[in-house]
Amino acid sequence: MTFDSVTILLPAMDETYSMRETVETILHTCRRKDLCEFVFLLCDRTTKESRETAEKLIDEYGAFIPMYIHEQELPGVGGAIREGIMLAKGSHVVMMSTDLETDPNVIKTFIAGAKKYPDRIITASRWRKGGGFEQYNKVKLICNLIFERSIGILYGVGLSDLTYAFRIFPTGLMQSIKWEELKHPFFLETALKPLRLGTKFVEIPAHWKARTEGVSQNSFFANFKYFKTAFHNRFLDEKDILK
Repeated sequence: MTFDSVTILLPAMDETYSMRETVETILHTCRRKDLCEFVFLLCDRTTKESRETAEKLIDEYGAFIPMYIHEQELPGVGGAIREGIMLAKGSHVVMMSTDLETDPNVIKTFIAGAKKYPDRIITASRWRKGGGFEQYNKVKLICNLIFERSIGILYGVGLSDLTYAFRIFPTGLMQSIKWEELKHPFFLETALKPLRLGTKFVEIPAHWKARTEGVSQNSFFANFKYFKTAFHNRFLDEKDILK
């Protein structure tokens, strides 16, 4: 397996200037030949302003790199990314957000990691030295730490940030897996099912910063659903993970 190029998946609900900054930062910091395409994952709840921003970006940059809008059919952010994965044409695919909670400057580091370890998942960690949190709810921060450590023990791994929705994957691996989650627990599922298949991970530090526009679609209590996802995937047979 080798790295050829990457598909960038960008689910959007109500982001505008943060969507633009995400796309333009990636374009300005990454080599053109390393970027296969940008896929904007929109739904019927995507605001008019967010949709117009995606359309303007396509008008401005679509002549230089493929960009298009995909209208999702499955519900939830997990459903959007699942559809995006199946559409991806790059050898690798990036899962991130468009609200700047996932730093687009990290993408060039993701690509460098994928070139060195093309068969591994390169994943961002807010808990590694050099990473961190800014304006993160303190109660939620403590709960996140406890959860990350607990799931690491359950799966026998030393990974520090299994829930962060910021990773670059080999596309073929992701397209071969039978995904189940449709909402935010899908982010955890994208780590757990590959782990069960024996996929190796490489963690790199990343800094999380609270969004400055739009409203988070993930409530505090919804995070407890991650426990169900963790235990469910821990005891699956391989035949139930792969398509």
